Amino acid sequence: MATELTYRHVMPVQIRFSDVDQYGHMNNSSYFSIYDLAKTSYMRDVFGDKNWRDLGIVVANINADFLAPVFFSDDLYIETTVIHLGHKSFTLLQRAINKASGVLKCQCRTVMVGYDMATKEPVELPDSFKKTICEYEGKTLEELSKPL
Repeated sequence: MATELTYRHVMPVQIRFSDVDQYGHMNNSSYFSIYDLAKTSYMRDVFGDKNWRDLGIVVANINADFLAPVFFSDDLYIETTVIHLGHKSFTLLQRAINKASGVLKCQCRTVMVGYDMATKEPVELPDSFKKTICEYEGKTLEELSKPL
């Protein structure tokens, strides 16, 4: 992204013993569990105790760039922000950063889709959903609706 992003949501991470592989660094698959925890934390912070039975959201695509190894002794935090709001989907950008050094270790982009739990079909994201994200992120719908 050309412009500097602001990450309002930050979550500290505790690396578990099972996250580390035989080479002494965090296994790539462990990042996705950590990013999922941060997504849950983000949604809770943005929407509070929203009833997700009315509108579900599911992951449609997830990609990660592994930039530098993470070791068991590293102190990490995950930053999360919404970079795009579409009609039926939105895109999250998450970053794993070493707290002591500030080094970006991994970056993850996730496309999530509004989902009707009863019909099992994608649905339009409600205006109230978009408005709540815009308010949290401090951006307008016009800013978050621009193509990536």
